[in-house]
Amino acid sequence: MSSILDLVGNTPLVEIKHLNPNPNVKLFGKLEGQNIGGSVKDRPAANMIKKAMERGELKPGMKLVEATSGNTGIALAMIASALDIEIELIMPEHATAERIKTMQAYGAKVILTPSSASMEGAIDLAREKAATGEYLMLNQFGNEDNFMAHYHSTGPEIWKDTQGKVTHFVSAMGTTGTIMGVSKYLKEQNENIQIVGTQPTEGSRIPGIRRWPKEYLPTIFDPTRVDRIIDVSQEDATTMAKQLAKEESIFSGMSSGGAAIAALQLAREIEEGVIVFIVCDRGDRYLSSSLFEK
Repeated sequence: MSSILDLVGNTPLVEIKHLNPNPNVKLFGKLEGQNIGGSVKDRPAANMIKKAMERGELKPGMKLVEATSGNTGIALAMIASALDIEIELIMPEHATAERIKTMQAYGAKVILTPSSASMEGAIDLAREKAATGEYLMLNQFGNEDNFMAHYHSTGPEIWKDTQGKVTHFVSAMGTTGTIMGVSKYLKEQNENIQIVGTQPTEGSRIPGIRRWPKEYLPTIFDPTRVDRIIDVSQEDATTMAKQLAKEESIFSGMSSGGAAIAALQLAREIEEGVIVFIVCDRGDRYLSSSLFEK
């Protein structure tokens, strides 16, 4: 008999056949929307809470507080509900209704901050609450348990499912936990594997991908673990998310579209190889937005 935590991870790879421009390149999307909570963030959420409990940092009766753009909040709310832990989640008010309602369905208290303050405003409020001593802030942006979740699960899964043939790994960069953990694992297996991150172009707003101001750059981010960063525009990420759904039957959000754009660019540049990119969540989290409008 499985618990909710047992159902995190072991997501499938699916080959991209129609959009792949190079017959000598194998291109795969890792479908993280197949996690029990619907996104790649299930992995760090489960690991951060579990490790905080093991270390005694999260004491019985203590509340959690976290700033989130959406998927981490949903994952934390789900895990907290399973473990009977109270949680407050702080996010910018421009978050989609699906995200907010899903967190609330799991029993979380959701606090919305002004869109003008972006994620930085949500982070500041979470820090203020944590400073009172009534809450534990997991701080996904500076918590090693975030990227170690991917070191112990996502990375090994990719290595195993490609039979060690992966040559390039592509991920959107938000908290940077996914790319940090997968890079650490894959580079230990083969230092020649290329790790590629995506970030928005100046002025673009893509949920799940950030261009961080220097003072808010996640402290878990180590630039030496990323071989290349590709900028992606909001327009291109939106268009690609629609193409993934229509041409590859992969229903996902804009950040996945951004990762796919970078992966396709790589496929055009190299002679041969095996590219894996992260499809970080499901498209049904964006139905109230304009993402899939014609």
